[in-house]
Order: sequence, then structure tokens, then C-alpha cells
Amino acid sequence: MTLQDIKQRFGIIGSNPLLERAIEVARQVAPTDLNVLINGESGTGKEVFPQIIHQNSARKHGQYIAVNCGAIPEGTIDSELFGHEKGSFTGAHEARKGYFEVADGGTIFLDEVGELPLTTQARLLRVLETGEYIRVGSSKVQKTNVRVVAATNINFNLAIEKGKFREDLYYRLNTVPINLPPLRERKGDIYLLFRKFASDFATKYRMPAVKLSGEAELALVNYYWPGNIRQLKNITEQISIIEKEREITIEGLLLYLPNYNSSSLPAITNTVFGASSSSEMNERDLLYKVLFDMKKDLNDLKKVVHSIVQGGGSSMGNLPSDDLQTINKLYNNDNNFPIVSNVNEVKVHNPIIVKDNPLGFNQPIVVEESLSLQDKEIDMIKKALKKHKGKRKYASQELGISERTLYRKINEYNIED
Repeated sequence: MTLQDIKQRFGIIGSNPLLERAIEVARQVAPTDLNVLINGESGTGKEVFPQIIHQNSARKHGQYIAVNCGAIPEGTIDSELFGHEKGSFTGAHEARKGYFEVADGGTIFLDEVGELPLTTQARLLRVLETGEYIRVGSSKVQKTNVRVVAATNINFNLAIEKGKFREDLYYRLNTVPINLPPLRERKGDIYLLFRKFASDFATKYRMPAVKLSGEAELALVNYYWPGNIRQLKNITEQISIIEKEREITIEGLLLYLPNYNSSSLPAITNTVFGASSSSEMNERDLLYKVLFDMKKDLNDLKKVVHSIVQGGGSSMGNLPSDDLQTINKLYNNDNNFPIVSNVNEVKVHNPIIVKDNPLGFNQPIVVEESLSLQDKEIDMIKKALKKHKGKRKYASQELGISERTLYRKINEYNIED
């Protein structure tokens, strides 16, 4: 079954490289009996991938059972998974088969596997290692031949560190990891998904499909989408039912996007799933951070100049110390610019001559700063290393990147720490 066949059969929309990589890994691992761990935020569509694996495996004619581990009470989870004997506990009026017995020869999908109690984790580890289990209230060892696919949205490293998840079980489950990207990293797919959902709801409710104006489409794509595909689908359904006009403006769309102003900027997040779940951030996010810092500095400089113009501009030597610090921040020693104690001391290159200078000083001012993202990145790395006295672990946390990425950057730019 090809990639396009899988997308069509399971209703997967989008051509994002990260999504297609996840589908390709699922397709390749399906014919084997290896355990698979699917990592991804809530609402990213993790439930589809166990079905892809099952339907493309030799077990496709066997049972497929999906179990939401977080929805089963702790007192009954062992009975649900492994079965129980008659009279083994109050209410056990007859013997019952568990999911591992029913799914023998097939596939079992353990959703939210990180919610399993520690005692159940020990039982599950035995099944994965030997294929053996014991019903609750029994002493007879039984065998099962089940393919286990698990999914989670928790940070396993943190859960293991806090003693909430067994490290040996994690490595057993994580034989082959599949990492699903959040919707905000699939910007090219967002509007496609919106149109698909809008068409589906138009058919369901027998009404024309809603469309977005250009500005509304841009806002939709730039939204943070903390609830991912599930949230997009719910919002599309709300708009389809509530709005009378079929073309939605940006004002109308923003009524359905909570916290848009604080969520629409590119995200710098400390939650990454799977093997890289130790608070990593990719390089693109680091560059976004650099750009936003540059923009903030330039805005601060504009405020300084504006305040001078508003004040008549008779002298720049009487600027408040906070404004001088703003200029110092832009021209610091790392870029070989002098620290300014008086604005009249600023030296310029390639000056812009301003006739009839309203500011009352003879020297023109030119803001000359390197616009190279690489230079800014090197500068930030040096500052972080200096701040944490060369300790790369803490420097990487300060920058919001992994230690591995920081090591590579230091070697790439020949930075001495």
C-alpha cells in the first residue's frame, strides 16, 4: 500500500514532511511484530496510526482492540487487560477474558499508556517480554501473541524521573517511535483541513460550506492551535452552525479563536515528545526568538527617538538612564561598540546627514547593526555560556534548545566556552 493509498483509506489530509515521515515509518514497521510507541500532543490524530499498522500487517485478520488506559479506573484496569476469575473480587460473579486474551493473534492499542498504575505496568512488562500473563485471582500462567502499539502525550523522561513510569517498560514500548507533529508545525495543511471539515459539515447539516476571507485565512493559519486537529474540527463545526454569513471575515473568525493575540506568534515551547522530550527546541524556533528580540530592541529605540522629538530635541545629553541603557543594549561590547554614558558620544559609520536638525546636536546618528541571523545566534550562545559559566546544560535550557543542538552549534561556529 503506497503513501497516497494510506492517506486516502484512512482519511489523512496534508502533505507536511513530518506527517508523511510518520506515515512512512508506520508503513515500514507494520509487517514486523515490533512494539510501536506513538508520541504526540492531544488531538494530533494518534488513534489513526495503530490502525494503519494493523491493516498493513499479517495480523490484519485478527482482532484489533483499542483501550483508553486513562478512562479505566485503577481498581479495574488489571481485570480489563488480563481478565479475572470468578469470585476474585467483589462483583466478579463469573470469569472474564481480558483484552490480551481476546486480542490473541491480533493487535492491541494502548492509548494514554502513561496513565497506567505502576502495578499494571509490571504486568504489562511481563507480557511484552515473555508473552505471559495471569488473570486476576488465578495462579495459572497463560500465553498470548499480541502486537502492542501504545500512544501517549506525556513527557516520559519527566514521568520516569518522578517515578510514575517504569524505565524498563518505556524502552520495551519504544522499540520503534513514531512522532506526530502538532498542527502549528503543519501550517500548509491547516486551511486544507478547514475546507475538508467545512465541506463535511455542510453535507451533514445540509447548508452551504463556509469560506474564509483572505485575512481570516491568514489568522487561521497563524493561530497556535493548542488543541490541534480536534480543536480545528470543533471550531469549524461551530462556525458552520452559528454564523449566518457563509463568508467569514477575520472579525467573525476571531470570536472562535481563544487568546488569539497571545497565541498567534510562533511558539517557543519546552514540550517535545518521544526521544527528544527533554525540552528541545528546533533551530527555526531559535531564529524566531532572535527575530523577536531584534524587533523589541528596535521598537525600544524608536520610543527613545520619539521622546526626544516630542521634548523639543534641545539636547540629547539629558536622556534618562533607561534610554541610555536601551542604546547600550543595541551597541554592546560584543559587537565592538562603546558603552554610551552620554548620547553625544555615539560614533557613527556612513552617517545620514539631516538638514535643519530639530534635535539640537551636530553629530548625525545612524543605527548600524548586523542583520545576520547567524551573528545574532552566535551572540546569544556566547551570552548564555557566559551567564552560566560555561555549563552547557544550563546554557541550552536558557536558549531553549537541546544540549545536542548546542554542542553542534558550538562546533559549527567554533565558539570557545
